[in-house]
Amino acid sequence: MATLSSSLRSRGARIALIAVVAIVLLAAPLFMPAIANLTLVRVGVYAVAVLGLNIVMGYAGQVNLGQIFFVGLGAYVTAYGVKQGWNILIVLIAACVIAGIVGLLVALAAARLGGLAIAMVTIALPIVGVPLAKRLDTFTGGSQGISAIFSTAPDWSGLFNDQWQYYIILVVAAAGFLLARALVRGKYGRAFAVVKDNEAVAASMGISPYWTKVLAFTIASVYGGASGFLYLAAVQYTSPETLSFGHSISLLAAMVIGGAGSIVGSLIGGAYYVFVPQFTNAIDPNFTTVSQGVILLAVLFLLPEGLVSLPRVLRRPTRRKPARAAPAGTPPSSAASPDPAPQNPAPASTERHDPS
Repeated sequence: MATLSSSLRSRGARIALIAVVAIVLLAAPLFMPAIANLTLVRVGVYAVAVLGLNIVMGYAGQVNLGQIFFVGLGAYVTAYGVKQGWNILIVLIAACVIAGIVGLLVALAAARLGGLAIAMVTIALPIVGVPLAKRLDTFTGGSQGISAIFSTAPDWSGLFNDQWQYYIILVVAAAGFLLARALVRGKYGRAFAVVKDNEAVAASMGISPYWTKVLAFTIASVYGGASGFLYLAAVQYTSPETLSFGHSISLLAAMVIGGAGSIVGSLIGGAYYVFVPQFTNAIDPNFTTVSQGVILLAVLFLLPEGLVSLPRVLRRPTRRKPARAAPAGTPPSSAASPDPAPQNPAPASTERHDPS
């Protein structure tokens, strides 16, 4: 009964916390300045990109160094759809589906590879993507890039543009995080974990490592496309620089620092991607790359599981070690300790009495 009561209290506290967080997120843009709203918008954009990377790397254990390619692809598809006058919901679906199809084609070829080979395949994506975006200037605007404005607040909303953009990113990002949580907690998440730990064991359990990797990579690509849609909603402009390989490495660092294999860690990684460069640039722009490298090394050495593990690490010294259980069959301490040596009894008399 006590256990049930404790469980209900814990569940009630969790629901109350979620409700408070939801209210804060919904009310925040109405009271914050525009610059704060735009900063949170960027956090949401990159948190979705890091989340996709976390699914394929953190949960499925497959190397992907080209996630930024799918972010850029989603941004270009979004810009093209807006220019063609498509419905905004159709644009979002197109960005996700086209990025997912390209990711599927890459995964079908790359999932059979491992280690350095698959790393080189994914590295090639942004390296090829930048010149390709410059060449296809009819669709991409070439080196000058392309702009598309579709996140202007409608008159009926009574909101400013930054507030409207915030709510667009909030709705899409929240849906993405909820879907990812359901995914990693279900049968596919268990399949990802088994394949990540040991592919031979996964095969013996009837789980195909190849198709599991293909699925994880494709899902990550879809999240990249969604992030590209959000990127254009926030920035309203994209160029070949969006697909730069340096951005892909920054996404990877953000995932590691936030926490690989963690939904919350993806959100922390998105915040890191936005806030840390701003902080380091304010100190000294010349040492931005060096300082970020130092931060990455410090987190890897001190918190190998990322910043998401910090509360658990801080609680660890305060936990009392449980009492050591006695081995089976050991008598109680009072019986186990030997009795004190008995006093010597009085020696029996050896004197012989006369029967008379």
